[in-house]
Order: sequence, then C-alpha cells, then structure tokens
Amino acid sequence: MFAKTVIIIAGPTAVGKTALALQLAQHFKTAIISADSRQCFKEISIGTAKPTTEELAAIPHYFINTHSIFDTVNAGIFEQYALQTCSKILENNQVVIMVGGTGLYIKAFVEGIDAMPEIPIEIREKIVAQYQEKGLLWLQENVQSKDPVFWENAEQQNPQRLLRALEVMEYSGQSITQFRLKQTKERPFNIIQIGLEKPRDLLVQHIHERVDIMIKMGLVEEVASLVVHQQLNALQTVGYQEIFAYLNKEISLPQAIEKIKINTRQYAKRQMTWFKKQPNIQWFQQQTSTITEVLDFLHHSNK
Repeated sequence: MFAKTVIIIAGPTAVGKTALALQLAQHFKTAIISADSRQCFKEISIGTAKPTTEELAAIPHYFINTHSIFDTVNAGIFEQYALQTCSKILENNQVVIMVGGTGLYIKAFVEGIDAMPEIPIEIREKIVAQYQEKGLLWLQENVQSKDPVFWENAEQQNPQRLLRALEVMEYSGQSITQFRLKQTKERPFNIIQIGLEKPRDLLVQHIHERVDIMIKMGLVEEVASLVVHQQLNALQTVGYQEIFAYLNKEISLPQAIEKIKINTRQYAKRQMTWFKKQPNIQWFQQQTSTITEVLDFLHHSNK
C-alpha cells in the first residue's frame, strides 16, 4: 500500500509525459494535476498541446482550462492551487499524478516559493510592449543592467523569465532573487519525481511532427483570434509569437513554422538543462516499456 504520495513526471516538451501520466493515473485510479504554465489558459489549446477531449474526459484533470489569459498566473499561484488540489484528491486517494514541463512551477510545489509582489497591469503591459517593439536583445540588455544578480544564472534566452524579472525590478526596486525562498518547506505527503528523456534526434523528430500537426489542427486560426491581445503575458510564448509575426506581415507562414520548430527545440534544451540540475529526479528513457519500469521503481520506492 502506498503512503500518501505525489508522483511528478517532468521532462522536455514532446517527450511523452502526457501518455505516461494517463497510464499512471489509470493504474492508481487517481487524478492528474498539470504543471504547465500555459495549459491552464482556456483561450489557448492547440499551441499548448493540451490533452485531447477524450483524455480529459477519461481522467480528472486539474490546472487545465482553469484560468483566462487575462488572469495573473505564476509559480506562487500554482503552488497554492496545487497544494489545495492535492489535499482534496488525497482525501480519497493514496496517489496524485502531477505532470508538466514548467520547471519553476514544479520546484515551487516541491520546495515552496516566497510570495511575489503583485505587479500592476500597466507596468506589465508597458514592458511587454517595449519588448515586442525592440526585441529580445533589448530585453536581455535591460535585465543584465538592472538585475545583474538574476542575470548571472538566468535562462537568458527565455523571454518569459526575463520579462518577469524586469517587471519585479521595475515595480519593487528589488531583484527577483530576493523573493526566493531560502529554506525548503515540508509537505504532508511523499514526493517522487520522475524524469522522461529520449535521444535528441528522436525528440527533434517528434517536435517537428507535433508542430506540423498543430498547424493542420488550426494553430494559425487560433492565434488569429487572439491578435488584439498579443501583448498579454500569457501569449509571450513559443507557437504564438511566431504566428503573430506572420499575421503582422513580418515573416511568411513557412518562416513562422520553421521558427516555431527552432524555438521549440531550444526550449526543450533549456528544459532539460533545468531539470538535470534538480536533485531527486529519477530518469527514464521514454520507450514502450517505460510504464512497467516506472511502476517497478515506484513500488520499490514505497516499501
């Protein structure tokens, strides 16, 4: 019998996390909490690779379609949401499955995070507008000069992280690093972290195939319906920014698709770099026998 346990499945985009999460949720007859910073937004679905309608109906899912792109969602909000949801699920279950590729959200859930200041919407929109006008280099230079402590260890190619750091500095006058928790919080349940990986060439192939499928499913049309809101923080993400550039007649559609593939590959690389630095993750190669190996590991872990 398992002690009360949260099983976290982490790894890069397109590695197969959703499939494994569904298998484990079915095995343990429990629910899934998404740890993805974009799947929570109900207005964006195709470009965020949400589970299918059938998958969502088969297993209870949380933190999917729970928020609007107009809402403020961050690691601190996710931490509180996930803790409350875990408490609710564990009243009648021994296990909860958490799955996602947003490393900061998972870290916040596992270790805890200090409360971040609430940023006024006008500050956020001003910084995003400047970034859209002047580009990534402008954003990098500003963060480097205004928050050198954060910059030193930042994901320097990740605009979401850089925008967040800049808006915190602009509003509070303090580095975002000042709000990070210094001591890990205790959780009232066990946490087992599983990482999924696959050979780079196979992951790249899967990423390219997924992007092509998204285009066929109507990604351009989905993004077109959001053009008037393209300055929102929720939409500063791969798959949407490139199509906005196409719709704004800055690049062609083939160029936009190629950029999505390139940027997704780079994002997957950043995800792996992040997760490989985190302690207590047991890594598995994604393959047909993964579920058997994972279940064997889990049962041994809980003896």
